[in-house]
Amino acid sequence: MQKIPLGTSKLRVTKLCLGTMTFGEQNSEAESHSQLDYAFERGINFIDSSEVYPVIPRAETQGASERIIGNWLKKTGNRSKIVLATKISGPARSINWIRGNKNDVNESNIRAAVDSSLQRLQTDYIDLYQIHWPSRNVPIFGQIEFNPEAERPCTAIEDTLAALDQLVKEGKIRHIGVSNESPWGVCEFIKQAEMKGLPRIASIQNAYHLGNRHFESGLDEICFRENVGLIAYSPLGFGQLTGKYFDNPQAQGRLTIFPASWSPRFLRPTMIEAAKRYVELARDNGLSPAQMALAWCYSRWFIDSTIIGATQISQLQENIDALTVELSDELIDAINAIHSDITNPGQ
Repeated sequence: MQKIPLGTSKLRVTKLCLGTMTFGEQNSEAESHSQLDYAFERGINFIDSSEVYPVIPRAETQGASERIIGNWLKKTGNRSKIVLATKISGPARSINWIRGNKNDVNESNIRAAVDSSLQRLQTDYIDLYQIHWPSRNVPIFGQIEFNPEAERPCTAIEDTLAALDQLVKEGKIRHIGVSNESPWGVCEFIKQAEMKGLPRIASIQNAYHLGNRHFESGLDEICFRENVGLIAYSPLGFGQLTGKYFDNPQAQGRLTIFPASWSPRFLRPTMIEAAKRYVELARDNGLSPAQMALAWCYSRWFIDSTIIGATQISQLQENIDALTVELSDELIDAINAIHSDITNPGQ
């Protein structure tokens, strides 16, 4: 599988990245190791995790995804062949078991998070360390509008970068990235890095799928001009774009086994209607809905790598095989027509 440079970093990653948020919740350790084995055999060298995984976050399972990856790395001896990415959590009132919810992205929290992740992953270094979501007030996870009244104290970005710089110098992390970040945030991270001689972000991990193309509204140009690689997550829109809920509203998956309050943006009537139209379009063109949704992401010029996740090997196989699917100009026009009618319902 082709490997490309991730942003300005020296990391060379595959176009597909194995996501691990199901490891330890929807997937057992044995099932997770089977996924890791299969992905590695198919040529994927990029694995993404987080200190908060698996999802849904629970105190009882927090860190399980990293521990499962660490056990696999120790068992297989594949560490040097893998680009390993993980993330530090930002503030969240609903996740009070991680450092007592005192998760502003400052020096003490970053160091504690990195050291804990290194221990769980059973490694001496993390290739790509990402801020899972900003510590400042910013609309994320289904919020659309910025609300100045929600301002709160937070660590300055230059101080976050200074703390990460120390860990880079110590060899604990190699490169840094952001996630669920805004255009202003990306620009500020780059500005402060250049002004203060601090590490520059190599990547941004944001949601991108047929129901959420918000990245195309400014972030695409910024990342192109500043050479920041997009790692796209949720390419299947929490399963809505696979068609399984269209065929069976009670199908087994995150939208039925997780509380509806967890990801309401994927249950909006407009998102359901858009998904229905994309599913029908794919099938009318001889593709599975998952193939079309993934091929869309795989073919976008601004995506360095797309995170794929699965609960079954057969799903993982389909996700990887979709890399060979080419979308015709006519099909792309039809996709864009749906997008014009129902714009970013899953944002």
